[in-house]
Amino acid sequence: MRKLLLQLDSSRLPSVFDQIVAYDAGADIVMSYGGITEGDVRDLIHGCIFTRGPKDLHNTAVWIGGNNMSAGEQLLAMAQDALFEPFSVSLMLDSNGSNTTAVAAVVKIEETLGDLDGKKVVILAGTGPVGQRAAGLLAHDGARVTITSRKPEQGEKARQFISARFNVQVEAFTLNDPSQLPAVLDGADVLLNSGPAGVQMVPQAVWKAAKSLKIAVDLNAVPPLGIEGVDVNDAGEKRNGILVFGAFGVGNFKTKLHKACVARLFTRNDLVLDAEAIADIARELVKKKKS
Repeated sequence: MRKLLLQLDSSRLPSVFDQIVAYDAGADIVMSYGGITEGDVRDLIHGCIFTRGPKDLHNTAVWIGGNNMSAGEQLLAMAQDALFEPFSVSLMLDSNGSNTTAVAAVVKIEETLGDLDGKKVVILAGTGPVGQRAAGLLAHDGARVTITSRKPEQGEKARQFISARFNVQVEAFTLNDPSQLPAVLDGADVLLNSGPAGVQMVPQAVWKAAKSLKIAVDLNAVPPLGIEGVDVNDAGEKRNGILVFGAFGVGNFKTKLHKACVARLFTRNDLVLDAEAIADIARELVKKKKS
């Protein structure tokens, strides 16, 4: 029986990247729909679950994507509401790659530092979906997380969302001038840049002068890079005693994780892969690699 993946994309055009990865991960057919709204979800989900018997529904799965994570979260909630026993299929949310990218960065940090309990983590531009998910997962690990934002209201809104979504506490720091960087990095063990593409967030002299810093991770692949002096291909190189990871250094693992998650969808019919479940799969991959 063919493995069918229903791609529900909140953007007008369904992601070609997500389609290709799905095929590489073992999907036989990807049924892609763009411009999906909450009102579209129920009928599309029912089209999936009523065409095959319950014992065969592990061969059908749903991928939720698009450029807007908030819209994706709403689509996921609607998809879950449309399912009922024994008619259920596995679901995954990864709008704009936010979940898999955040998880890949977090697991690289976990793998490098080990115990994160009490460690200070600074996430630059942490109000976006990648930053928010990374913040929630790292705080759940026991880290003391600070997200930065140029506007205090955006930082507070993101802080409240992270606290509610992950049941953790994080801090928000208003960072609207580079001169404030030394203050926010004081005592930091980890620096994670999740800022916009093509915007330098941290000059090299600043992060290299942070005495406590152990890891710097830059998720920006578009020049100028977010953390000056970190190359896109860095994957644990040591610079001035600090281990650094660039966008491709994290991205290669993100792609492997993405494929592993899609493949996992077809193993059973009751999975919901959001940030926490995706993180569990990522840790399994790391453990398997080491064994």
